[in-house]
Amino acid sequence: MQNTVVIIFLILFPGFLYLFFKYLGKSGKWKDPTEPLPAKWRNILSDKVDFYLDLSAEEKVLFEFKVQQFLLNTRITGIETDVDDTDRVLVAASAVIPIFQFPNWQYSNLYEVLLYSDSFNDDFRTEGNDRNILGMVGTGYMEGKMILSKQSLHYGFDNEKDKKNTAIHEFVHLIDKADGVIDGIPSLLLDRQYSIPWIELMRKSIDEIYDGMSDINPYGATNKGEFFSVISEYFFEQPKLLERKHTELYGYLEKIFHVDMAERMKDHKKNSISRNDLCPCGSGKKFKKCCGKEHF
Repeated sequence: MQNTVVIIFLILFPGFLYLFFKYLGKSGKWKDPTEPLPAKWRNILSDKVDFYLDLSAEEKVLFEFKVQQFLLNTRITGIETDVDDTDRVLVAASAVIPIFQFPNWQYSNLYEVLLYSDSFNDDFRTEGNDRNILGMVGTGYMEGKMILSKQSLHYGFDNEKDKKNTAIHEFVHLIDKADGVIDGIPSLLLDRQYSIPWIELMRKSIDEIYDGMSDINPYGATNKGEFFSVISEYFFEQPKLLERKHTELYGYLEKIFHVDMAERMKDHKKNSISRNDLCPCGSGKKFKKCCGKEHF
């Protein structure tokens, strides 16, 4: 009898954890920032995050608010590695990008992001030959946590031409999971009328990956949950290419995330900002007299 009780507890415990953290997130209001974004953080966004550069001055203020809000309510912890401002801002930007068009969104199913220096394995070890995981959404006793490779986090923003961004991939999993299950159908964002056609389109696209007739990352063929995250990376990294090669998929992602990324995204060259350039914050002042004052 005692063994039966233990087994039942072990089966149900992860579900209880999920509901517990979900309840806490929905019942507790997120803290809001009360001070302006530090100039150093704004410089990181301007230098690293193309999505931010494409925003209007008013939208940039909102993006900065969301970055600060996320970091006020979510711990960023380094595991055998240091965590600096760039790490924190890039994690927060990865969280904000997919939900930028949803003013009241809170990641009620997340309270901590763990940063590993490099890839890791199923046992969260960073040594050995079986380290092939770059990011993971925690389950069971890891419920409410996300694990990211710091190297992969930075690479996702340094190389915007490869249709990949591990951190955005994992945050899309969390968005998908907000309705209780990672199944590729973000019920909180996707109108019910589109759900069945979206499922059919995912199935068709996965078949094309298996048949070698697609440029979508083959990892997307693992299951519908992974497909949704993989195609979302593509959407935010290379929207114009996605729109041209997968018009129907692009149309659904535009509906899901409420943004026309192909129209918004410009071509950027990540050049350093000189002291006499206009400040990227949109103030109209020179960089040396605005956000760059601390450097000049």
